[in-house]
Amino acid sequence: MKLRPLADRVIVKRLEQETKTASGIVIPDNAAEKPDQGEVLAVGPGKTNDKGETKALSVQVGDRVLFGKYSGQTVKIDGDELLVMKEDDLFAVVAR
Repeated sequence: MKLRPLADRVIVKRLEQETKTASGIVIPDNAAEKPDQGEVLAVGPGKTNDKGETKALSVQVGDRVLFGKYSGQTVKIDGDELLVMKEDDLFAVVAR
């Protein structure tokens, strides 16, 4: 199934976080914090202002982004857990 976000929303897939500490201790899944980085899978067309003009989003598909731990709405599509959030919920794009 393909998702097409509306307005200024983006679809983000969380990037997996390392489950082992530097000293070799394995952190169980239920104790690990949710990662706050993800990859943008889809972007909406942008937000429409009062004049009817659409402002394009500043993120693109494939961008690695930072967001708050509790940002967005979680949805499950084809077994994948994805986040739907507004562009305003994103903090930054990670430079590669």
